[in-house]
Amino acid sequence: MAKVIMVQGTMSGVGKSLLVAGLCRIFKQDGYRVAPFKSQNMALNSFITKEGLEMGRAQVMQAEAGGTEPLVCMNPILLKPTSHTGSQVIVNGRVIGNMSAREYFAYKKQLIPDIKSAFKKLSEYADIIVIEGAGSPAEINLKENDIVNMGMAAMADAPVLLAGDIDRGGVFAQLLGTLMLLEPDERARVKGLIINKFRGDASILDPGIKMLEEKGGVKVAGLVPYMDISLDDEDSLSGRLVNSAGALIDIAVIKYPRISNFTDFNVFDEYDEVSVRYVTSVSELGTPDIVILPGSKNTMGDLKWLRSSGLEAAIIKMSGKTPVIGICGGYQMLGISIRDPESVEEGGQIKGMGLLPVYTVLKNEKTRKQVTGTLDDVAGIFAGLSGRSFEGYEIHMGETSYDEAGERKVVNNIICDNNIYGTYIHGFFDAAGISSVITESIAADKNIDLKDFKGIDYKSFKESQYDKLADMLRLHMDMEYIYDILRESEL
Repeated sequence: MAKVIMVQGTMSGVGKSLLVAGLCRIFKQDGYRVAPFKSQNMALNSFITKEGLEMGRAQVMQAEAGGTEPLVCMNPILLKPTSHTGSQVIVNGRVIGNMSAREYFAYKKQLIPDIKSAFKKLSEYADIIVIEGAGSPAEINLKENDIVNMGMAAMADAPVLLAGDIDRGGVFAQLLGTLMLLEPDERARVKGLIINKFRGDASILDPGIKMLEEKGGVKVAGLVPYMDISLDDEDSLSGRLVNSAGALIDIAVIKYPRISNFTDFNVFDEYDEVSVRYVTSVSELGTPDIVILPGSKNTMGDLKWLRSSGLEAAIIKMSGKTPVIGICGGYQMLGISIRDPESVEEGGQIKGMGLLPVYTVLKNEKTRKQVTGTLDDVAGIFAGLSGRSFEGYEIHMGETSYDEAGERKVVNNIICDNNIYGTYIHGFFDAAGISSVITESIAADKNIDLKDFKGIDYKSFKESQYDKLADMLRLHMDMEYIYDILRESEL
């Protein structure tokens, strides 16, 4: 029988995902079989499990922290925004359709059996389940038929840790205001408060913490400092999307409105010699050493944005001399055309950038699979990738082929032509040696001596970050109290 605890927040971006990941790593270190759970996730960063099912990357990161295989039952509902008012709805890893916000709000209560079934399956597997909420439990307009905050806590009979972000200011009002807006039975579930992202002398907060506990009637279970932890982020709130300082090697990632799976480039952030910039205009583009077109949740719409912003023309002008890499939707954009006969996105046909000799046809059936293998002969500046092993996953709505009729499908794991590269493989850069070859190839082309440069094993690096996160939480959270909460929560 699993024990359960839930982390909710006063708003989005308070650090719930990392707190859950840290608790998962602590429980793993202490000998428990642990699993994360988030009933409903809204994010453009997703992952494909071994079964070929789609789930949010935040729960994948948390599963890794807990030392367990990512399972789709850890995230039974995933919403991937396709516009400002609508999302693709994915249930148990499979697309069921696109819905407007209003349609989904009316529909979501029908998904309660799916949530309960996924949670039950997970509870039979794990000793401890750490649940993550979404946004705030005090959103009055969203409380009806809630399935992700206090509604989920009720379904799982879970005690709650409520986290607030002091770095943004007003944390006492955040926490007390949230408690005040909860119903009495919901407030009774809150067993601990966490003040997250604190900078400075903790003793200065002592009077405030005392008053918070007196007025809120809930113990402060943690005062967690701002942490320099490098792990996968959930969505566009990510600090990674803020441009980094210049370095010897400059990578420009095009940040179109529906950018997805930007976690593909996280490995480059760990190299002091490389800067990753997220670009939204021609003036920001400058003269990078590599241009990357990332994944997109609306390839045709984002290609139109790329065209109207002037970035398409700028990239075409510098292509050939400057390597251009397209991942998934970015790969589709680099081709000759994109057709959408089934109105998967916007319908009709759109001209591509014409930098790769391929054609894409969007289809309702989503490709979802993990892939491993060895790279074919790679031409151009990145010829050093030839023969390298890779692993990753494909997740796309469409097929890409060498001819418009689609009779000769592209079977290569990567296609290259005149320093233009395209692939459907997410996680491509994470494999040992891939990112270092790319970095060293650019350095050699620029006659830069990287001196003591060493590539990293990204998997090992992430493991070190999970341990670092757990160490910090052990220091700054009352883990004995949290274990007391767990002992009272057995299902």
